[in-house]
Amino acid sequence: MECISIFDMLKIGVGPSSSHTLGPWRAGRRWIAELKDNNVFEAVSGITIDLFGSLSLTGKGHATDVAVILGLCGYDPQTIDVSTIAPIINSIKTDKKLILNNEICISFNPTSQIIFNREFKEFHPNGMTFHAILNNGKKMSSSFYSIGGGFVVKEERKRKEKKLEDFQCFPLPIQKATDLLQYCTSQDKKVSEIVLENERSLRSDTEINERIAQIWNTMLESIYIGCHTEGTLPGGLNVRRRAYDTHKKLIGTTPYSTPTEWIESIRDTEVKFRQILKWVSCFALAVNEVNASLGRVVTAPTNGSAGVIPAVMMYYMVIENHDANFDDVKQFMLVAGEIGSLFKKGATISAAMGGCQAEIGVSSAMAAGALTELMGGTPEQVLMASEIAMEHHLGLTCDPIGGLVQVPCIERNAMGAIKAINACEMALDTDAANAKVPLDKVIETMWETAQDMNTKYKETSEGGLAIKVSLSDC
Repeated sequence: MECISIFDMLKIGVGPSSSHTLGPWRAGRRWIAELKDNNVFEAVSGITIDLFGSLSLTGKGHATDVAVILGLCGYDPQTIDVSTIAPIINSIKTDKKLILNNEICISFNPTSQIIFNREFKEFHPNGMTFHAILNNGKKMSSSFYSIGGGFVVKEERKRKEKKLEDFQCFPLPIQKATDLLQYCTSQDKKVSEIVLENERSLRSDTEINERIAQIWNTMLESIYIGCHTEGTLPGGLNVRRRAYDTHKKLIGTTPYSTPTEWIESIRDTEVKFRQILKWVSCFALAVNEVNASLGRVVTAPTNGSAGVIPAVMMYYMVIENHDANFDDVKQFMLVAGEIGSLFKKGATISAAMGGCQAEIGVSSAMAAGALTELMGGTPEQVLMASEIAMEHHLGLTCDPIGGLVQVPCIERNAMGAIKAINACEMALDTDAANAKVPLDKVIETMWETAQDMNTKYKETSEGGLAIKVSLSDC
């Protein structure tokens, strides 16, 4: 059992991958803290890093090596100026020196001291081991695992008992969808109200509101930046940014100068059915083009699926309810975060463990449930919408071309957002009491499917599109 806050599921970070970029970044920072706790940080004279399995096979395309370096330098993925990333990395590669935690300068050659191993660790496909050489010649090593969504653990799970204690601290502990629905029924409350009660046991209303506002502002900023940035994405696939062109055709000559004015401009535009599809796709594409270029996004629940939830929230704000405000955003994020936590507890949100069903599928389920509550759906319909969205992502593989989070990843966010809206509408038009497949059952099925899936379809770039199309073809 785990106590998972919505802020565990929705994290602010840098793209392109929560498991391959944000996770290793955070692992680097945790290792620094570990060295300090053991009072050996000041004695470090050299380091090497071993990357294993999926982190190795697609690490170059996912900027895993860049993320590890930035974490070791002490930079915070939530606050770093993303425009400084390239200069920082170029300087380290040129000078062959790294300032550990921005405190100790050591010799460091990324080419030889970050080692990509094809071997898979038994505990999890995304393994990494940090090695330190101390001034007295002694060596120290520590391993971490990036398990998806920016979550990082150690194999021995030393915090397991603490996690269990935290879980018991939740006034309304939830492990499965049936638990959530039972609370909603017995207390006659919405899903968001149950989730909010749990969040209040961890932090004040003021902090909850501030953090949700920060999350939404980051999402909105990523949409805005993506819609206003043209050119080609980095990495060698020569993928042209499409959100810019789509947005330009849709918005026309409507004047605006801020994201707030921009939203109003979209609301004032006469939107027809085909344009709704284009707008939703545009929003999702925009976020994931920012993600693919090492921009700042929100893991929802991962970076690779970061575009679905903001696209669906924007759909509600500019299409369904022009009076939507922060309260609607808060309600949406509370529900989405809780749905995501159910999948993390009962299955996985790591593509390296479960394929793309664990990323786009989960994000679509999160968005579908959240939108359904905003549209007036019952708790039963919220869970039904989430189930429908995931049901039609079951078995979706992760096969990124060139190990880059671009093709087919960016388009899949648009498809996931459209499916979420469709799932919401179907749930709202259905008596949820007659649902044939409970959400818990589809979560169990997703996990069984993940375990049966061939490893080459789990973020290794060794199967599917990844071997049919190469960088040289582009």
